[in-house]
Amino acid sequence: MRENSERRRIARSLYSVGSQGEPYAMSVYAQHSPSSNFCLAVLLLAALVQASGRAAESSPAKPNILLVMTDDQGYWDTGATGNPHIDTPHIDRLAADGTQFRRYYAAPVCSPTRAGMMTGRYYLRTGLYNTRFGGDSLGRAEITVAQLLQRAGYRTGLFGKWHLGMYPGYQPQQRGFDEFFGHYHGHIERYEFPDQLFHNGQPVEARGYVTDLFTDAAMDFVETSVEAGETPFFCAVMYNAPHSPFLLDTSHARQPIGDKLLEKYLDRGLPLREARIYGMIERIDQNLGRLLARLDQLGLADNTLVLFASDNGGVSQFWKGGMNGAKSSVYEGGVRAPLFVRWPGVVPAGGVVDAQVSHVDLLPTFCELAGVDPPHDRVLDGRSLVPLLMAGHGTAHHPYVYHTWDRYSPNPDRRWGISDPRWKLIGMFGENAEPDPAKWRLFDLQNDPGELNNVAKQHPEIVSRLRAEFVRWFEAVTDGITYEPVPIPVGHPDQDSVKLEPSWATCEGSNVRYTFDGYDWDTIDSWNEPGERATWRIDVLRSGRYAVKLSYGCRPQSAGGILQIAAGGSSLRHTVQATATAEQFALFPAGTIELKPGQQTLTAEVLRSPKTELLRLNAIHLEPMAPRARVPGE
Repeated sequence: MRENSERRRIARSLYSVGSQGEPYAMSVYAQHSPSSNFCLAVLLLAALVQASGRAAESSPAKPNILLVMTDDQGYWDTGATGNPHIDTPHIDRLAADGTQFRRYYAAPVCSPTRAGMMTGRYYLRTGLYNTRFGGDSLGRAEITVAQLLQRAGYRTGLFGKWHLGMYPGYQPQQRGFDEFFGHYHGHIERYEFPDQLFHNGQPVEARGYVTDLFTDAAMDFVETSVEAGETPFFCAVMYNAPHSPFLLDTSHARQPIGDKLLEKYLDRGLPLREARIYGMIERIDQNLGRLLARLDQLGLADNTLVLFASDNGGVSQFWKGGMNGAKSSVYEGGVRAPLFVRWPGVVPAGGVVDAQVSHVDLLPTFCELAGVDPPHDRVLDGRSLVPLLMAGHGTAHHPYVYHTWDRYSPNPDRRWGISDPRWKLIGMFGENAEPDPAKWRLFDLQNDPGELNNVAKQHPEIVSRLRAEFVRWFEAVTDGITYEPVPIPVGHPDQDSVKLEPSWATCEGSNVRYTFDGYDWDTIDSWNEPGERATWRIDVLRSGRYAVKLSYGCRPQSAGGILQIAAGGSSLRHTVQATATAEQFALFPAGTIELKPGQQTLTAEVLRSPKTELLRLNAIHLEPMAPRARVPGE
């Protein structure tokens, strides 16, 4: 602890924050005349050299990093942020023992935030643009914080939600994580006995409540890292709660746990939906308590940086602390998220930072603490939070923070926002509304944090400045990038069999449509006319013959139609068979197809239809066939 105190004293002397949040040395330097600048610079340089020497003698080792991120938990969903209805004692204690960031901004939805956090770059620079439809894959050329920390000697693990790519080459164990246990999609359907989980690329089954499972895996990772001497570690615990479906642990022996929480919040007057969300958050809080207790048991608490955050604005509605908006919007309620940071003896307890900071700041922060350089061959949008962390306060960091998201294609006009330390300008237009500059809204966050009073007409010069800066930024981050689903790798050495999911397809025809129902249960359906089709972009890494299997449902009275699968110059025809009902899917062998190497399209097309819905296509599976054994004498 003495070493930590000395490091904190040195760091604060270097990073003290002035009245405008700038490093103190810089703010003092600016106040002196040019004639005294040289002397002051010499004094500052001497102080830096002396302090650096003391730091080298007394600084602790690189900190372990424990990042806990929840899914869809609002800024208002903790006791530490003023909610009088929810019980989050461990989150609140973490906030009290560390520093709270009151203006921490995430993206409006989850994949963009995760891309920014992993790369230190706004998501639009990375090629990612959506939360599904194949737009949720982090570009292969991106460098993740996990890869950088590995270079610094960290053992890295991620437990929970990834949502930055499901296909080989995009999975977390291929993007810098030594250990991964979790799921690829934006959410999963079962919270007990979950069936959409993977361990280092392989599908697995699990028993128990998913929040407990991810916590167990994280604690085991930390413990094995210590036992093997593989520290420091970077452990990212990415809970999928409280994202929908709003499920507590209510089956078999654990039924009283979920029911007890649900009944408690119902008794407090919350509607059923809200009681479920609060119960899920309290289950997170209990598991955070388990994580922190394990750090104490292992003697790691004093040299572990612990961060608690959420990936976007909230979805609960019972109490919002006067904040406007929710997840997917660019109002404060859609982009402000909780961020609490603890490092005993280094990060001040009870600290409060009012500067606007961003999720893209985490990578440069971790890099600075780990002593590894961030990438120099690309634009980084993030700035290290270390000066603010060491000071425990500050009012300035980013001059602007940018907010935007459109599900289908990046758009500078439909759902966008920009904030400076005081003002925020937004444009929120739904799919059926025509964007109109006359309906832009300007808010004075200093005097109107609830975004209730539009003052755009009173301050046209501020509107003009903020809009011009947003457009400049948008053009820069989207320059030269094509936003479309990445080609699906086929025949990857790490995963022979590949599943083409409906959401990655482009549908053509007057009837055919895509139906979203939880990723693994999505379908392409309603096609009933010859020529209607769905097309996937694929990248064949291993040429040769592939067995094709189709997962679909078909009403008995609709069986007998023909679906053609084609890629390059090869094709097959499959006669559609009946299942018990259209919503019951079965896996049918369809034949084989010859795939040539390289990028190409694969098409499923109706050749013959009974004039009713042909089938509800759930997936196309491609599996390379082993070369035929050579017969002696051939």
